[in-house]
Amino acid sequence: MTTTQNETLSREANLGGLAAGAGYMFWGLSVIFYRQLAHVVPFEILAHRTLWSILLITALIFGLRRSTHLRELLSDRRKLATLALSALFLASNWGIFIWAINSGRILETSLGYFINPLVSVLAGVVLLSERLSRPQAAAIALAAAAVGWFTFSLGFLPWIALFLAATFAAYGYLRKITRVDALSGLLIEVLVMSPFAIAYLAYASAHGGTGFAKDGWLTDALLVATGPMTTLPLVLFTYGAQRVRLTTLGLLQYLVPTMSFVIAIWVYGEPLGHGQMVTFGLIWIGLAIFTMDAWRKERELRRAATMTAR
Repeated sequence: MTTTQNETLSREANLGGLAAGAGYMFWGLSVIFYRQLAHVVPFEILAHRTLWSILLITALIFGLRRSTHLRELLSDRRKLATLALSALFLASNWGIFIWAINSGRILETSLGYFINPLVSVLAGVVLLSERLSRPQAAAIALAAAAVGWFTFSLGFLPWIALFLAATFAAYGYLRKITRVDALSGLLIEVLVMSPFAIAYLAYASAHGGTGFAKDGWLTDALLVATGPMTTLPLVLFTYGAQRVRLTTLGLLQYLVPTMSFVIAIWVYGEPLGHGQMVTFGLIWIGLAIFTMDAWRKERELRRAATMTAR
């Protein structure tokens, strides 16, 4: 490989890292964004998020000349059926996420997205017959202990965290087994959600009205902005994911729950009691073990690939 090619790859990797990091930061800051809509019913926020996303994703698909991918997808009934199911998990994940933020339970959403990588590994064992390494088993055991401690010390199951982790893991599994272009796949998913979004807005309009065109220009602008807040991070993430190593991407994903954790405590003053501190501590130790194991495996794979190339 020439020096010029190495420099090009290095520049692409740097741009990819910046893009993926920016995407994750968008997702992390979405906590503050959706909190500004706390006066709007979560179902209405979800409905607007769905409909405005359709407009923006469609514009991006044709603007970026990805319509070929969309046409191919529309002719594949099996993939369309799988995306209809993934849309169910995505909509429920979005809905509970928005409700939790506007109910002042941001720490639980943070816990859910910290747990998510471990739940995804567990889903791989159950659904894809993948084998757990000892470090992975230890990390999952620590996550189970964290949930158990949370339930024992605070007197209730962290259902928000578990629901978000489980639905996103299920969504990730379905998207993993369905090879589709990211934008085209998301467009199909929001199109599946759209009849329910339209039906809800029509019902709300006939029974007391909605927040849109009623609660002021700022509310209207924020509801319209739910489209870009949904789509732009995905575009940045997709660009970055194609250019950085898997380990780097795995580390960057912790930006989202970390930012949510900091925002919950320092911006919105959510209490962090002893039980929650122990819970997060166990999760972080588990994630450290999990990440180190993933880094070791990728290093071994790269070393083996280098030896094979020789």
